[in-house]
Amino acid sequence: MSSVTKKAALEYHSEGKPGKIEIVPTKPYATQHDLALAYSPGVAYPCEEIEKNPQDVYEYTNKGNLVAVISNGTAVLGLGNIGPLAGKPVMEGKALLFKIFAGLDCFDLEVAENDPDKFIEIVKSLAPTFGGINLEDIKAPECFEIERRLKEECDIPVMHDDQHGTAIISAAGLLNALEIQGKKIEDVRLVVNGAGAAAVSCTRLYIALGVKKENVVMCDSKGVLNASRTGLNEQKKEFVTDRPVNTLAEAMVDADVFLGLSVKDVVTPEMLKSMAPKPIVFALANPDPEIAYDLALESRPDIIFATGRSDYPNQINNVLGFPYIFRGALDCGATTINEAMKLAAVRAIADLAKLPVPPVVNTAYDMTDLHFGQFYILPKPLDPRLLTTVAPAVARGAMESGVARRPITDWDKYEEKLRSLMGYDNKLMRRIFDQAKSRKKRVVFAEANTDKMLKAAVIARKEELLIPILLGNEEMIQKRADRLGLDISGIEIINLRHDREAERRKRFAKRLYAERQRQGVSYPESLEKMFDRNYFGMMMVQEGEADAFLGGTYSATHSIGEIAKEVVGIRPTYKTFASMHIMNTKKGTFFLTDTQVNKQMDADTLFDVARLTRNSVEYFAHRPVMAMLSYSNYGSSDEPECRNSREVVDRMHQAYPDLLIDGEMSINFAMNQELRDKTFPFNRLKGENVNTLVFPNLSSASTAYRMMLEMGGEAVGPIQMGLNKPIHYISVNSPVRNILNLAVVAAIDAQVADDGGGVVDK
Repeated sequence: MSSVTKKAALEYHSEGKPGKIEIVPTKPYATQHDLALAYSPGVAYPCEEIEKNPQDVYEYTNKGNLVAVISNGTAVLGLGNIGPLAGKPVMEGKALLFKIFAGLDCFDLEVAENDPDKFIEIVKSLAPTFGGINLEDIKAPECFEIERRLKEECDIPVMHDDQHGTAIISAAGLLNALEIQGKKIEDVRLVVNGAGAAAVSCTRLYIALGVKKENVVMCDSKGVLNASRTGLNEQKKEFVTDRPVNTLAEAMVDADVFLGLSVKDVVTPEMLKSMAPKPIVFALANPDPEIAYDLALESRPDIIFATGRSDYPNQINNVLGFPYIFRGALDCGATTINEAMKLAAVRAIADLAKLPVPPVVNTAYDMTDLHFGQFYILPKPLDPRLLTTVAPAVARGAMESGVARRPITDWDKYEEKLRSLMGYDNKLMRRIFDQAKSRKKRVVFAEANTDKMLKAAVIARKEELLIPILLGNEEMIQKRADRLGLDISGIEIINLRHDREAERRKRFAKRLYAERQRQGVSYPESLEKMFDRNYFGMMMVQEGEADAFLGGTYSATHSIGEIAKEVVGIRPTYKTFASMHIMNTKKGTFFLTDTQVNKQMDADTLFDVARLTRNSVEYFAHRPVMAMLSYSNYGSSDEPECRNSREVVDRMHQAYPDLLIDGEMSINFAMNQELRDKTFPFNRLKGENVNTLVFPNLSSASTAYRMMLEMGGEAVGPIQMGLNKPIHYISVNSPVRNILNLAVVAAIDAQVADDGGGVVDK
């Protein structure tokens, strides 16, 4: 969070189109016929169908995928009662999370009404628009009555996430913590510090799971809620204890579980030491917990400790729940979110944490052995399995409890639908950025004398993603930075043409000459090459003076690729190297190869490209479903290009029997699963959506990548695959974001190389 400055946050929200969300059409609208179908007169027909059968609204409109985030701004984050306008950025942010984690469309509605009865009437009157309502940032105790009445009076799911989100996630953590500590839920003594909406809902859910009410002690800012207290609201009265305790310190003696939803530093080491053996402490005050993490573990090494923070183990994070709960509820047409559905979510989240952690999650958090235990009681927010685990569990809970109007019958098809929704988010780059921060690598920016390369380097340093090293004339770079308003203080700049670099140029030249003298390279020629930023920068990586290299191209990329082969070479198990672009689109994440290196490919080259691509896709946390592309389909042409693709499919199946790969096939059959399965029922990808496209030549791959880019896809790449060192290059005219993305990929490549592998050849 150190890089989140006021200036950066305001720029993020204001640059380009203000705000964080927009509405885009989902149907064609180019012709008059399209518009006649979309509006008058065609729109009358679905209106008439819905009038006859109101449930058809889910068939003909977006209601079934639309959530409202509604607030009056009376309890916004840690900002308090700041009103509906000031709360709007938060509600937009919540809408963004619904979209990126669960593919749900979302409108944020800020209602200028503090009277509960009037607020309820307003929301109730808006309910027909939506498939579900997420109440947000409404102060207690009014939030309890508002949610209760809206759940009773609306026929769609309504949930106040401030209450139930924390309750569901912490309950999952509690079940697992109890199992690890060897405690029975019906026996534990629970102390709750805080008596607001979240605390009350958490405690109610814990009781539903088996905690005995008589074993609960709740405290507010004035002390224990006991029989001597007066003036308590109805929610606090629910948790009045008969035990003769008045203070938090007294309540903590022999307690098994502490739940904090209050303020920082109210728990002392002495309080922890007074708790029962193997205590469980959920200190969820934000941003600082009720007791500091290090102090808690020092005081009680046998503790299981959770916070709301991402920089400590066992984060209680609402994003583990609400996107997937609403996803499952809307997909089965639930009329409400009931206890059965919440408990189903609790158990699904808890059970997921017990499963073996996939490599993608370990990599995302720079771990090597995440496993169920003291420091891992909940899945990580970037675990890709959450969507396909929690949403189906919630839908099943709705169906079993009788509140699902559109029960799901084909669960395999439903899971496939959920997988397709993952294309709406950018978890891939979030994971990569988080991993880069964990072990910052030295990345050489060879073209630091260009605006976009320099901007990308400065952002990378500011975001603490990597350690940039700039090649170029220091005075010119400084003037460019001043013109662009960039702070480059503290960034290393190397002017390779300066006299002080003479010794390094000679050393690099000697090493290159020693490696290449039998390929016709002389020492004077090697020395002359060290005045070239590409040679010099790659030699820095080769000699261990930098970890990765990012070059910039102006037009053709052939020369820089040849330099890479000359300086660092190709991995010994391959005859070539290749490049891949990752395209994030609304239809999913696609991997395209070879987009930059190999112009024409024989069968051996194409086989190497396919092998490199398979490894890369798996590294980037996807199961490769590969289509070998051509203009023909399954032998319809016997031209060499088509035969090559067919041969590579057979060779890949021999090398990787479990790999999903088939072809040759044209792009329409690769991208349209239903058409492919109907036309070619024998295909080996039946029922699968292709995510990896292997093109037969550079021209087709480059054309497809650029076409997808112009149509709104976000590109990561070109990622070089098969070189001995982390060497990457990109056009200097690419958007700054694309350059930054590739710089971070280069840093990750260096991390993996340190661990004995490579991004593309584990």
